[in-house]
Amino acid sequence: MCRLMGYLGPPVQLDRLLTKPEHSLTVQSYQPREMTSGLLNADGFGVGWYHPQATTEPFTYKNTLPIWNDVNLPSLSRFIESGCVLANVRSATSGQPVDLSNCQPFQNRLILGIHNGFIANFRQTLYRPIRDRLSDIAYQAIGGSTDSEHIFALVIHELEASPEIPLVEALHRALTTLRTLANEQGVSFSANLIFSDGSQLVASRFAERSAVPSLYWLRDDPLFPKSVLIASEPLFAGNWISCPEHNLLTVDHDLNTEIYPI
Repeated sequence: MCRLMGYLGPPVQLDRLLTKPEHSLTVQSYQPREMTSGLLNADGFGVGWYHPQATTEPFTYKNTLPIWNDVNLPSLSRFIESGCVLANVRSATSGQPVDLSNCQPFQNRLILGIHNGFIANFRQTLYRPIRDRLSDIAYQAIGGSTDSEHIFALVIHELEASPEIPLVEALHRALTTLRTLANEQGVSFSANLIFSDGSQLVASRFAERSAVPSLYWLRDDPLFPKSVLIASEPLFAGNWISCPEHNLLTVDHDLNTEIYPI
């Protein structure tokens, strides 16, 4: 399991999200409270963010070190500001290499995505069936070997096939495909995901034949007014709301939130 976080609101310094909260992602990397498997998230990390003024492809910074061991992150996170941020600390599935290609967030054009969860025995079960469903563009964009990136590719496939559909619909279709393939193979999976195009957040809390990982959201906290946070675990004390199991959560550019059943 991994831990993840998404932010949408006024531009803030990244350290306010990554290191300063009392239960930040940095703390969650070595002292998570609600992981359903694993003890640490020490197999790398990544953060993706969008330019606060310009419409351009997002930026990412990744490392295979534990987030607490990266000597560059404190300086970078005090300098960089953004109004839309996704971040992840990784607990690698057994057998998956710890390298940069497997660190999240994953990116395709304007889209960033992060995943907390797993596909059981991925290489022996859904690896080939997922790849067989992908368009050439989504297939060629895969750079690593994780189940997480293949789920990301399913979403990109849906966006390529139907450019007019909203991001939430692409995620819903991808999860429907994943569920169908998993049921055909009798495979369990969990898929807590956060996606963004820079102007919205779309998240899922979902699992099939497995415990559903935790996911929370918070709006207009005094520490982050006029903003929404989504996280695997609350970053600090506040009125965090648990996202219902087997649902999608959307946050639009005006911070309106909606929940949809999967």
